[in-house]
Amino acid sequence: MTLPRGSAGAVGRIAVLTATQAGLLVGAGLLITGPAKHVWPMTAEDGIDEGLEGIRTGTLTTLSSVASEGGNTLTVITGTLIVCLGLLLIPRLPRWRQAVFLAVAVSTQALVFLVITLSVDRQRPEVHRLDASPPTSSYTSGHTGAATALYTGLAVLVLTRMRSPWRKALAGLLMLLPLVVAMARLYRGMHHPTDVVGGLVNGAISVAVAARLLLVDATVTAEPHATTDDPAGVPAPAATETPALARGTVFVVHNPSVTGAGARAELRALLGRHGWDDVVFLETTPEDPGPGQAREAVRGGAALVVVCGGDGTVRAVAGELADTGVPLALVPSGTGNLLARNLGLPLDPAKALDAALTGRARRIDLGRVEGDGLPATAFAVMAGAGLDAAVMERTGDRAKSALGWPAYVLAGMEEIGNGPAEVTLRLDDGPALRREARMVLVANVGTLQGGVRLVPRASADDGHLDLLVLDPRGAGGWLRALRALLSHKDGTAAGQDLPPVEYFRFRHAELTFATPQPREYDGESAAHGTRLTVSVLPGALTVLVPREEGAAPDARAAARVVNE
Repeated sequence: MTLPRGSAGAVGRIAVLTATQAGLLVGAGLLITGPAKHVWPMTAEDGIDEGLEGIRTGTLTTLSSVASEGGNTLTVITGTLIVCLGLLLIPRLPRWRQAVFLAVAVSTQALVFLVITLSVDRQRPEVHRLDASPPTSSYTSGHTGAATALYTGLAVLVLTRMRSPWRKALAGLLMLLPLVVAMARLYRGMHHPTDVVGGLVNGAISVAVAARLLLVDATVTAEPHATTDDPAGVPAPAATETPALARGTVFVVHNPSVTGAGARAELRALLGRHGWDDVVFLETTPEDPGPGQAREAVRGGAALVVVCGGDGTVRAVAGELADTGVPLALVPSGTGNLLARNLGLPLDPAKALDAALTGRARRIDLGRVEGDGLPATAFAVMAGAGLDAAVMERTGDRAKSALGWPAYVLAGMEEIGNGPAEVTLRLDDGPALRREARMVLVANVGTLQGGVRLVPRASADDGHLDLLVLDPRGAGGWLRALRALLSHKDGTAAGQDLPPVEYFRFRHAELTFATPQPREYDGESAAHGTRLTVSVLPGALTVLVPREEGAAPDARAAARVVNE
């Protein structure tokens, strides 16, 4: 696990805000125990403590004991560890960002609590106490603060990550638990009313700080619904929307070969018309085709990154923006522009940016591919080995500039005579499958130029990747393969053990070839090799897309995306 770009700045801000939080609560405690101790409501606290002592019953005492355990140190630590491990290890749940959020909320609350008890000396109520008195001060209530941090943090995760119609009810129940713990601590004579109020405030501030600085996708709902088209019967994450943007600096990452001075002026003017006046242009170079510029944008506190270039430039930038929460706007300026096509964006650069800025934010998946001689790389469109990679390798930049996407067709005609390769497929936890294939293609999206649906079930936000295995034999096999690709069926023929076209869905795959093969990702050629390991990164990237029909013309009127 690696921390996101800008994590050092987030740690620094958390430290500053936590110190401020401690200072405010210590100040309130010194006020309560000093100049204000003879002022209402402090003067009424002894009466409340004695009144609660007077209504004790065996049943209430038992219930209060159970409720008090909900804020016990061991309970809170164990609960936090279980939830964080679940977020990190269980497939399809939110990942490390949510785990870090919860851990930080609980731990900063505990740290502030220790500072307060060392700074404020307050005696516990002068009533019979049902629990042994810990050595810490009565102010603030540690049980209440810890319960607030844990259960309110869980409520935030439920509200922001679940799509169930019961999520609000569940979140409400979770947020009631700290109040139950607070009442139990009062009933058991362990704290004054202002002590539990201080605990509630301490826990709530800790959650708010952690959410503000770490949970940058807090307005996104990403808990999946079950879908009938998942062969494994496992729910796939639905598309999520975060329809508004926090104002700030726009960083435009552009390929200077396709974005000249005139185009930059047009982009700046268009951004200005939409209220984005602070614009910084970052040029890509042959040595750094986008990752360095994207990192600079994130370090600079980008509220929005605009990328002008083809799928290769988009891939380079998207990989660096993954899991940062910084939204991306596409200005298609390449040969294929496949991601833009699949997201429904116009292919005219100005129209595409206008559609994005007046549209909505959508969280999409990315793929992650690596292998022998191929470092781990994110991709947004497709990756594969065999025929498609050989075509990419053969198609030069000059041919693409002169002919556009038909240059790929010409290169394919030259490569089509190459024979198949033996490949072993291991998909998720399934058994090894052995095939001979002219091409294996992993798709995050499925539509090519001209609206051709090469991989019909591929969707950018379904939490899966799709695998196409192509193995036609002879002229008849190629005809069956073509018919299968056009009809979206596997193309099985009588007497043939395996069809010329097969489709699979997965989240993690190991592809091992008997001999080195050309490989590619998002149109970029990679070194030949015998292995590809591919995984899906669900909902890793926020992209601005055209609004849906019937939606409000300006999505900024709705909830905000927090960009840190």
